[in-house]
Amino acid sequence: MKLSERYLEKMRGLLGPEEYGAYLESLKKEPVRGLRLNPLKVSEADKEAVLAGAGAGEPVPWSAGQGYYCTDREAPSRHPYYAAGLYYLQEPSAMAPGALLDAKPGERVLDLCAAPGGKSTQLVAALKGRGVLFSNDISASRAKGLLKNLELFGAGNAFVSAEDPERLRSLFPGYFDRILVDAPCSGEGMFRREPAMVRDWEERGPEYYQPIQRKLLSAAAAMLRPGGRLLYSTCTFDPGEDEEAVAWLLNEEPSLSQVPLKAQAGVCSGLDGASLRFYPWRLRGEGHFAALLQKAGEPEKREAEEEKRLSLNEEFLKRHREFAAFRSLILAPLEERGFYWEKAGQLYLLPVSPKELPGLRFLRTGLFLGSEERGRFEPSQALSMYLKKEEFAGTEELSSSDIRAVKYLKGETIPAEGGGENGWRLVCVDGWPLGFAKKNGASLKNRYYPGWRWK
Repeated sequence: MKLSERYLEKMRGLLGPEEYGAYLESLKKEPVRGLRLNPLKVSEADKEAVLAGAGAGEPVPWSAGQGYYCTDREAPSRHPYYAAGLYYLQEPSAMAPGALLDAKPGERVLDLCAAPGGKSTQLVAALKGRGVLFSNDISASRAKGLLKNLELFGAGNAFVSAEDPERLRSLFPGYFDRILVDAPCSGEGMFRREPAMVRDWEERGPEYYQPIQRKLLSAAAAMLRPGGRLLYSTCTFDPGEDEEAVAWLLNEEPSLSQVPLKAQAGVCSGLDGASLRFYPWRLRGEGHFAALLQKAGEPEKREAEEEKRLSLNEEFLKRHREFAAFRSLILAPLEERGFYWEKAGQLYLLPVSPKELPGLRFLRTGLFLGSEERGRFEPSQALSMYLKKEEFAGTEELSSSDIRAVKYLKGETIPAEGGGENGWRLVCVDGWPLGFAKKNGASLKNRYYPGWRWK
Protein backbone atom coordinates (compact mmCIF):
# COMPACT_ATOMS: atom_id res chain seq x y z
CA MET A 1 0.00 0.00 0.00
CA LYS A 2 1.50 3.30 -1.11
CA LEU A 3 0.45 6.35 0.92
CA SER A 4 1.27 9.91 -0.09
CA GLU A 5 3.85 11.89 1.84
CA ARG A 6 1.20 14.56 2.45
CA TYR A 7 -0.99 12.04 4.25
CA LEU A 8 1.90 10.47 6.16
CA GLU A 9 3.12 13.85 7.34
CA LYS A 10 -0.34 14.65 8.66
CA MET A 11 -0.48 11.35 10.57
CA ARG A 12 2.98 11.91 12.06
CA GLY A 13 1.80 15.23 13.43
CA LEU A 14 -1.46 13.80 14.73
CA LEU A 15 -0.06 10.69 16.44
CA GLY A 16 3.49 11.48 17.51
CA PRO A 17 6.54 9.22 16.85
CA GLU A 18 5.59 6.14 18.90
CA GLU A 19 1.95 5.91 17.85
CA TYR A 20 2.87 6.73 14.24
CA GLY A 21 5.23 3.73 14.11
CA ALA A 22 2.53 1.48 15.53
CA TYR A 23 0.11 2.79 12.92
CA LEU A 24 2.45 1.91 10.05
CA GLU A 25 2.92 -1.59 11.47
CA SER A 26 -0.84 -2.08 11.72
CA LEU A 27 -1.21 -1.44 7.98
CA LYS A 28 0.83 -4.60 7.30
CA LYS A 29 -1.58 -6.84 9.21
CA GLU A 30 -4.65 -8.60 7.88
CA PRO A 31 -7.94 -6.91 8.82
CA VAL A 32 -10.17 -8.82 11.23
CA ARG A 33 -13.71 -9.95 10.47
CA GLY A 34 -16.73 -9.93 12.71
CA LEU A 35 -20.40 -10.75 12.98
CA ARG A 36 -23.15 -9.39 15.18
CA LEU A 37 -25.93 -11.65 16.41
CA ASN A 38 -29.57 -10.75 15.89
CA PRO A 39 -31.26 -10.57 19.34
CA LEU A 40 -34.68 -10.48 17.67
CA LYS A 41 -34.10 -14.13 16.73
CA VAL A 42 -31.17 -15.54 18.74
CA SER A 43 -31.73 -16.13 22.44
CA GLU A 44 -29.00 -16.56 25.04
CA ALA A 45 -29.62 -20.30 24.92
CA ASP A 46 -29.11 -20.34 21.13
CA LYS A 47 -25.88 -18.33 21.03
CA GLU A 48 -23.42 -21.19 21.29
CA ALA A 49 -24.97 -23.19 18.44
CA VAL A 50 -25.26 -20.18 16.13
CA LEU A 51 -21.69 -19.02 16.77
CA ALA A 52 -20.38 -22.52 16.14
CA GLY A 53 -22.26 -22.73 12.85
CA ALA A 54 -20.97 -19.34 11.74
CA GLY A 55 -17.38 -19.95 12.78
CA ALA A 56 -17.21 -17.12 15.32
CA GLY A 57 -15.32 -17.01 18.59
CA GLU A 58 -14.17 -14.22 20.91
CA PRO A 59 -16.60 -11.38 21.75
CA VAL A 60 -16.05 -7.84 20.51
CA PRO A 61 -15.68 -5.80 23.76
CA TRP A 62 -17.70 -2.71 22.75
CA SER A 63 -20.61 -4.50 21.05
CA ALA A 64 -23.02 -4.88 23.99
CA GLY A 65 -22.76 -8.68 24.02
CA GLN A 66 -23.78 -9.15 20.38
CA GLY A 67 -20.55 -8.90 18.36
CA TYR A 68 -17.98 -11.65 17.83
CA TYR A 69 -14.77 -12.05 15.87
CA CYS A 70 -14.92 -14.52 12.98
CA THR A 71 -12.36 -17.24 12.40
CA ASP A 72 -11.00 -17.92 8.91
CA ARG A 73 -12.13 -21.52 8.75
CA GLU A 74 -15.61 -20.93 7.32
CA ALA A 75 -17.59 -18.51 5.16
CA PRO A 76 -20.44 -17.33 7.46
CA SER A 77 -22.44 -15.90 4.54
CA ARG A 78 -22.82 -19.40 3.02
CA HIS A 79 -24.39 -20.96 6.09
CA PRO A 80 -28.20 -21.33 6.26
CA TYR A 81 -28.10 -19.40 9.55
CA TYR A 82 -27.08 -16.29 7.61
CA ALA A 83 -30.08 -16.75 5.30
CA ALA A 84 -32.27 -17.04 8.40
CA GLY A 85 -31.08 -13.58 9.51
CA LEU A 86 -29.42 -14.83 12.68
CA TYR A 87 -26.42 -12.52 12.31
CA TYR A 88 -24.99 -9.65 10.28
CA LEU A 89 -21.41 -9.64 9.00
CA GLN A 90 -19.83 -6.40 10.20
CA GLU A 91 -16.40 -4.89 10.72
CA PRO A 92 -15.87 -4.96 14.53
CA SER A 93 -15.22 -1.22 15.08
CA ALA A 94 -18.37 -0.39 13.09
CA MET A 95 -20.42 -2.12 15.80
CA ALA A 96 -19.69 0.70 18.25
CA PRO A 97 -21.90 3.59 17.00
CA GLY A 98 -25.14 1.61 17.18
CA ALA A 99 -24.31 0.41 20.68
CA LEU A 100 -23.32 3.91 21.84
CA LEU A 101 -26.56 5.49 20.61
CA ASP A 102 -28.38 3.07 22.95
CA ALA A 103 -31.82 3.18 21.34
CA LYS A 104 -34.73 2.08 23.57
CA PRO A 105 -37.97 0.21 22.75
CA GLY A 106 -40.77 2.60 21.79
CA GLU A 107 -38.52 5.37 20.46
CA ARG A 108 -38.45 7.04 17.06
CA VAL A 109 -34.98 6.50 15.58
CA LEU A 110 -33.36 7.79 12.40
CA ASP A 111 -30.32 6.32 10.66
CA LEU A 112 -29.57 9.15 8.25
CA CYS A 113 -26.80 7.60 6.11
CA ALA A 114 -27.79 3.98 6.55
CA ALA A 115 -26.52 1.82 3.65
CA PRO A 116 -25.52 -0.98 3.62
CA GLY A 117 -27.50 -1.45 6.84
CA GLY A 118 -25.24 -2.81 9.56
CA LYS A 119 -26.03 -0.05 12.00
CA SER A 120 -29.71 -0.02 11.03
CA THR A 121 -30.06 -3.72 11.84
CA GLN A 122 -28.45 -3.00 15.20
CA LEU A 123 -30.83 -0.12 15.92
CA VAL A 124 -34.00 -1.96 14.87
CA ALA A 125 -33.00 -4.91 17.06
CA ALA A 126 -32.60 -2.55 20.03
CA LEU A 127 -36.21 -1.36 19.54
CA LYS A 128 -37.46 -4.95 20.16
CA GLY A 129 -40.45 -4.50 17.87
CA ARG A 130 -41.67 -1.29 19.55
CA GLY A 131 -41.20 2.21 18.21
CA VAL A 132 -39.98 2.92 14.68
CA LEU A 133 -36.76 3.15 12.68
CA PHE A 134 -36.45 5.42 9.67
CA SER A 135 -33.51 4.12 7.67
CA ASN A 136 -32.40 6.47 4.91
CA ASP A 137 -29.68 6.62 2.29
CA ILE A 138 -29.61 9.23 -0.44
CA SER A 139 -28.50 6.58 -2.97
CA ALA A 140 -31.48 4.53 -4.17
CA SER A 141 -29.24 1.71 -5.40
CA ARG A 142 -27.47 1.43 -2.04
CA ALA A 143 -30.81 1.65 -0.22
CA LYS A 144 -31.92 -1.57 -1.94
CA GLY A 145 -29.13 -3.48 -0.19
CA LEU A 146 -30.10 -1.75 3.04
CA LEU A 147 -33.68 -2.97 2.60
CA LYS A 148 -32.59 -6.57 2.12
CA ASN A 149 -30.49 -6.53 5.29
CA LEU A 150 -33.35 -5.14 7.36
CA GLU A 151 -35.78 -7.72 5.98
CA LEU A 152 -33.30 -10.53 6.66
CA PHE A 153 -33.13 -9.34 10.26
CA GLY A 154 -36.90 -9.63 10.57
CA ALA A 155 -37.55 -5.91 10.99
CA GLY A 156 -41.26 -5.11 11.05
CA ASN A 157 -41.07 -1.53 12.30
CA ALA A 158 -38.70 0.07 9.79
CA PHE A 159 -39.17 2.49 6.91
CA VAL A 160 -36.52 2.54 4.17
CA SER A 161 -36.15 5.66 2.06
CA ALA A 162 -33.73 7.26 -0.40
CA GLU A 163 -34.29 10.95 0.32
CA ASP A 164 -32.11 14.05 0.48
CA PRO A 165 -31.51 14.85 4.18
CA GLU A 166 -32.71 18.42 3.59
CA ARG A 167 -36.12 17.12 2.54
CA LEU A 168 -36.29 14.92 5.62
CA ARG A 169 -35.41 17.98 7.68
CA SER A 170 -38.40 19.88 6.30
CA LEU A 171 -40.78 16.97 6.96
CA PHE A 172 -39.65 15.81 10.42
CA PRO A 173 -38.75 18.83 12.56
CA GLY A 174 -38.14 17.76 16.18
CA TYR A 175 -39.51 14.26 15.48
CA PHE A 176 -36.81 11.73 16.45
CA ASP A 177 -35.67 10.55 19.87
CA ARG A 178 -32.34 9.25 18.56
CA ILE A 179 -30.42 9.93 15.37
CA LEU A 180 -27.34 8.24 13.97
CA VAL A 181 -25.19 10.15 11.49
CA ASP A 182 -22.56 7.72 10.24
CA ALA A 183 -21.28 10.24 7.76
CA PRO A 184 -19.50 9.74 4.44
CA CYS A 185 -15.83 10.55 5.04
CA SER A 186 -12.30 10.33 3.67
CA GLY A 187 -12.01 6.77 5.02
CA GLU A 188 -8.54 7.01 6.55
CA GLY A 189 -9.42 4.37 9.14
CA MET A 190 -10.32 1.86 6.40
CA PHE A 191 -7.19 2.02 4.21
CA ARG A 192 -6.04 -1.43 5.38
CA ARG A 193 -9.42 -3.02 4.72
CA GLU A 194 -10.31 -1.12 1.53
CA PRO A 195 -7.13 0.02 -0.29
CA ALA A 196 -9.25 1.65 -3.01
CA MET A 197 -10.04 4.40 -0.49
CA VAL A 198 -6.41 5.53 -0.69
CA ARG A 199 -7.02 6.71 -4.25
CA ASP A 200 -10.25 8.42 -3.21
CA TRP A 201 -8.31 10.28 -0.50
CA GLU A 202 -5.82 11.51 -3.10
CA GLU A 203 -8.60 12.69 -5.41
CA ARG A 204 -10.82 14.28 -2.77
CA GLY A 205 -9.42 14.22 0.74
CA PRO A 206 -10.96 15.46 4.00
CA GLU A 207 -11.67 18.94 2.59
CA TYR A 208 -14.22 17.45 0.19
CA TYR A 209 -16.19 15.70 2.94
CA GLN A 210 -16.17 18.34 5.67
CA PRO A 211 -18.97 20.52 4.21
CA ILE A 212 -21.07 17.40 3.51
CA GLN A 213 -20.70 16.25 7.11
CA ARG A 214 -21.67 19.63 8.51
CA LYS A 215 -24.74 19.78 6.31
CA LEU A 216 -25.79 16.33 7.55
CA LEU A 217 -25.20 17.28 11.18
CA SER A 218 -27.22 20.47 10.81
CA ALA A 219 -30.15 18.56 9.28
CA ALA A 220 -29.98 15.90 11.99
CA ALA A 221 -29.97 18.48 14.79
CA ALA A 222 -33.15 20.03 13.39
CA MET A 223 -34.90 16.64 13.39
CA LEU A 224 -33.93 15.82 16.99
CA ARG A 225 -36.64 16.31 19.57
CA PRO A 226 -35.97 17.93 22.98
CA GLY A 227 -34.08 15.51 25.21
CA GLY A 228 -33.06 13.44 22.16
CA ARG A 229 -29.58 12.13 21.41
CA LEU A 230 -27.46 12.29 18.25
CA LEU A 231 -24.50 9.97 17.61
CA TYR A 232 -21.99 11.20 15.03
CA SER A 233 -19.47 8.73 13.64
CA THR A 234 -16.90 8.43 10.86
CA CYS A 235 -14.23 5.95 9.80
CA THR A 236 -11.49 8.55 9.49
CA PHE A 237 -8.71 9.96 11.70
CA ASP A 238 -8.92 13.52 10.37
CA PRO A 239 -9.70 16.03 13.18
CA GLY A 240 -11.46 18.32 10.72
CA GLU A 241 -13.97 15.57 9.98
CA ASP A 242 -14.16 14.42 13.59
CA GLU A 243 -13.74 16.65 16.67
CA GLU A 244 -13.84 19.90 14.69
CA ALA A 245 -17.13 18.89 13.06
CA VAL A 246 -18.60 18.29 16.51
CA ALA A 247 -17.28 21.63 17.78
CA TRP A 248 -18.80 23.37 14.76
CA LEU A 249 -22.22 21.83 15.43
CA LEU A 250 -22.13 22.77 19.12
CA ASN A 251 -21.40 26.35 18.12
CA GLU A 252 -24.19 26.39 15.52
CA GLU A 253 -26.78 24.69 17.76
CA PRO A 254 -26.67 26.07 21.34
CA SER A 255 -29.42 23.64 22.39
CA LEU A 256 -26.96 20.76 21.98
CA SER A 257 -24.35 19.62 24.50
CA GLN A 258 -21.78 16.87 24.25
CA VAL A 259 -22.22 13.72 26.31
CA PRO A 260 -18.80 12.39 27.38
CA LEU A 261 -18.08 8.82 26.29
CA LYS A 262 -15.86 6.61 28.45
CA ALA A 263 -12.74 5.03 26.96
CA GLN A 264 -12.74 1.22 27.20
CA ALA A 265 -11.13 -1.98 25.91
CA GLY A 266 -8.41 -0.32 23.83
CA VAL A 267 -10.71 2.51 22.69
CA CYS A 268 -9.19 5.87 23.61
CA SER A 269 -10.63 9.33 24.21
CA GLY A 270 -10.73 11.73 21.29
CA LEU A 271 -8.82 14.99 21.04
CA ASP A 272 -11.67 16.81 22.82
CA GLY A 273 -11.62 14.40 25.77
CA ALA A 274 -15.32 13.54 25.30
CA SER A 275 -15.46 11.59 22.03
CA LEU A 276 -13.91 8.20 21.23
CA ARG A 277 -11.23 7.14 18.76
CA PHE A 278 -10.75 3.56 17.59
CA TYR A 279 -7.14 3.00 16.54
CA PRO A 280 -6.38 -0.32 14.74
CA TRP A 281 -2.99 -0.68 16.45
CA ARG A 282 -4.64 -0.56 19.88
CA LEU A 283 -7.55 -2.93 19.23
CA ARG A 284 -8.82 -5.61 16.87
CA GLY A 285 -10.73 -3.48 14.39
CA GLU A 286 -10.39 -0.62 11.93
CA GLY A 287 -10.22 3.13 12.56
CA HIS A 288 -13.38 4.82 13.77
CA PHE A 289 -14.58 7.97 15.56
CA ALA A 290 -17.73 8.52 17.66
CA ALA A 291 -19.25 11.47 19.52
CA LEU A 292 -22.58 11.72 21.35
CA LEU A 293 -24.68 14.87 21.69
CA GLN A 294 -27.94 15.67 23.47
CA LYS A 295 -30.60 18.32 22.89
CA ALA A 296 -31.83 20.29 25.89
CA GLY A 297 -35.44 20.08 27.08
CA GLU A 298 -38.10 17.47 27.74
CA PRO A 299 -40.11 15.74 24.99
CA GLU A 300 -43.85 16.21 24.72
CA LYS A 301 -46.08 13.22 25.44
CA ARG A 302 -47.44 11.34 22.43
CA GLU A 303 -51.07 10.41 21.96
CA ALA A 304 -51.97 6.76 22.46
CA GLU A 305 -54.02 5.37 19.54
CA GLU A 306 -54.62 1.81 20.75
CA GLU A 307 -58.41 1.65 20.44
CA LYS A 308 -58.47 3.53 17.15
CA ARG A 309 -55.83 1.23 15.64
CA LEU A 310 -57.67 -1.97 16.57
CA SER A 311 -60.91 -0.62 15.12
CA LEU A 312 -59.21 0.38 11.84
CA ASN A 313 -57.53 -3.02 11.56
CA GLU A 314 -60.84 -4.82 12.06
CA GLU A 315 -62.36 -2.84 9.21
CA PHE A 316 -59.32 -3.59 7.02
CA LEU A 317 -59.70 -7.36 7.49
CA LYS A 318 -63.37 -7.14 6.44
CA ARG A 319 -62.36 -5.44 3.18
CA HIS A 320 -59.40 -7.73 2.40
CA ARG A 321 -60.84 -11.23 2.64
CA GLU A 322 -57.98 -13.01 0.84
CA PHE A 323 -55.51 -11.63 3.35
CA ALA A 324 -57.90 -12.35 6.23
CA ALA A 325 -57.98 -16.02 5.20
CA PHE A 326 -54.17 -16.20 5.21
CA ARG A 327 -54.13 -14.17 8.43
CA SER A 328 -55.88 -17.08 10.17
CA LEU A 329 -52.63 -19.08 9.78
CA ILE A 330 -50.62 -16.41 11.62
CA LEU A 331 -50.71 -16.89 15.37
CA ALA A 332 -48.98 -13.58 16.19
CA PRO A 333 -51.13 -10.59 17.33
CA LEU A 334 -50.44 -8.41 14.26
CA GLU A 335 -53.40 -6.11 14.95
CA GLU A 336 -51.78 -5.03 18.22
CA ARG A 337 -48.42 -4.28 16.58
CA GLY A 338 -49.37 -1.70 13.99
CA PHE A 339 -51.78 -0.31 11.39
CA TYR A 340 -52.83 -2.32 8.33
CA TRP A 341 -52.42 -0.32 5.13
CA GLU A 342 -52.85 -1.01 1.43
CA LYS A 343 -51.32 0.59 -1.64
CA ALA A 344 -51.80 -0.64 -5.21
CA GLY A 345 -52.57 -4.19 -4.11
CA GLN A 346 -49.68 -4.42 -1.68
CA LEU A 347 -50.48 -4.82 2.01
CA TYR A 348 -48.38 -3.50 4.88
CA LEU A 349 -48.30 -3.33 8.65
CA LEU A 350 -47.20 0.17 9.69
CA PRO A 351 -45.63 0.85 13.10
CA VAL A 352 -47.08 4.40 13.09
CA SER A 353 -50.36 5.84 11.91
CA PRO A 354 -50.48 6.50 8.12
CA LYS A 355 -51.23 10.15 8.88
CA GLU A 356 -47.71 10.50 10.32
CA LEU A 357 -46.14 9.64 6.97
CA PRO A 358 -45.54 12.61 4.70
CA GLY A 359 -45.04 12.19 0.96
CA LEU A 360 -41.76 10.35 1.09
CA ARG A 361 -40.38 7.97 -1.54
CA PHE A 362 -40.18 4.81 0.50
CA LEU A 363 -38.55 1.64 -0.79
CA ARG A 364 -40.36 -0.10 2.05
CA THR A 365 -43.15 1.14 4.28
CA GLY A 366 -43.16 -0.82 7.54
CA LEU A 367 -43.62 -4.59 7.21
CA PHE A 368 -44.55 -5.72 3.70
CA LEU A 369 -47.13 -8.46 4.29
CA GLY A 370 -47.69 -9.51 0.68
CA SER A 371 -49.75 -8.86 -2.44
CA GLU A 372 -53.40 -9.34 -3.34
CA GLU A 373 -53.78 -10.33 -6.96
CA ARG A 374 -56.30 -12.29 -9.02
CA GLY A 375 -58.41 -13.10 -5.96
CA ARG A 376 -55.62 -14.54 -3.84
CA PHE A 377 -53.03 -13.38 -1.34
CA GLU A 378 -49.30 -14.07 -1.84
CA PRO A 379 -47.27 -13.61 1.35
CA SER A 380 -43.94 -11.78 1.18
CA GLN A 381 -40.42 -12.92 1.98
CA ALA A 382 -40.28 -10.10 4.54
CA LEU A 383 -43.25 -11.58 6.42
CA SER A 384 -41.60 -15.00 6.62
CA MET A 385 -38.45 -13.44 8.11
CA TYR A 386 -40.51 -11.42 10.59
CA LEU A 387 -42.44 -14.39 12.00
CA LYS A 388 -41.16 -16.89 14.52
CA LYS A 389 -41.71 -20.60 14.02
CA GLU A 390 -44.37 -20.78 16.72
CA GLU A 391 -46.27 -17.88 15.13
CA PHE A 392 -47.37 -19.82 12.04
CA ALA A 393 -49.84 -22.70 11.87
CA GLY A 394 -47.86 -24.93 9.46
CA THR A 395 -44.09 -25.44 9.31
CA GLU A 396 -41.58 -27.63 7.49
CA GLU A 397 -38.57 -28.33 9.69
CA LEU A 398 -35.11 -28.68 8.12
CA SER A 399 -31.73 -29.22 9.72
CA SER A 400 -28.83 -26.94 8.77
CA SER A 401 -27.00 -30.10 7.69
CA ASP A 402 -29.93 -31.24 5.52
CA ILE A 403 -29.24 -30.83 1.78
CA ARG A 404 -32.87 -29.75 1.42
CA ALA A 405 -32.00 -26.48 3.21
CA VAL A 406 -29.47 -25.56 0.52
CA LYS A 407 -31.83 -26.69 -2.25
CA TYR A 408 -34.60 -24.55 -0.80
CA LEU A 409 -32.28 -21.51 -0.69
CA LYS A 410 -31.45 -22.13 -4.36
CA GLY A 411 -35.14 -21.95 -5.23
CA GLU A 412 -35.70 -25.65 -5.90
CA THR A 413 -38.80 -27.71 -5.16
CA ILE A 414 -38.06 -29.98 -2.20
CA PRO A 415 -39.76 -33.06 -0.72
CA ALA A 416 -42.28 -32.41 2.03
CA GLU A 417 -41.63 -34.61 5.04
CA GLY A 418 -43.68 -32.80 7.68
CA GLY A 419 -47.03 -34.40 6.79
CA GLY A 420 -50.36 -32.59 7.11
CA GLU A 421 -52.76 -31.14 4.55
CA ASN A 422 -51.81 -29.16 1.47
CA GLY A 423 -51.33 -25.41 1.83
CA TRP A 424 -48.86 -22.83 3.06
CA ARG A 425 -45.79 -23.86 5.04
CA LEU A 426 -43.19 -21.77 6.81
CA VAL A 427 -39.87 -23.46 5.97
CA CYS A 428 -37.49 -23.39 8.95
CA VAL A 429 -33.86 -24.35 9.52
CA ASP A 430 -33.20 -25.64 13.05
CA GLY A 431 -36.33 -23.76 14.14
CA TRP A 432 -35.64 -20.40 12.40
CA PRO A 433 -37.74 -19.36 9.36
CA LEU A 434 -36.18 -19.16 5.89
CA GLY A 435 -39.27 -18.44 3.78
CA PHE A 436 -42.62 -19.77 2.58
CA ALA A 437 -43.51 -22.79 0.45
CA LYS A 438 -46.79 -24.26 -0.80
CA LYS A 439 -47.31 -27.93 0.06
CA ASN A 440 -48.81 -29.99 -2.73
CA GLY A 441 -48.86 -33.68 -1.91
CA ALA A 442 -45.32 -34.87 -1.27
CA SER A 443 -43.67 -31.68 -2.60
CA LEU A 444 -43.07 -28.14 -1.41
CA LYS A 445 -43.41 -25.55 -4.15
CA ASN A 446 -40.70 -22.99 -3.43
CA ARG A 447 -41.71 -19.39 -2.63
CA TYR A 448 -38.25 -18.18 -1.59
CA TYR A 449 -37.71 -14.68 -3.00
CA PRO A 450 -35.90 -15.04 -6.37
CA GLY A 451 -33.61 -12.07 -5.75
CA TRP A 452 -32.20 -13.75 -2.62
CA ARG A 453 -31.62 -17.21 -4.04
CA TRP A 454 -28.21 -18.81 -3.65
CA LYS A 455 -26.23 -19.38 -6.83
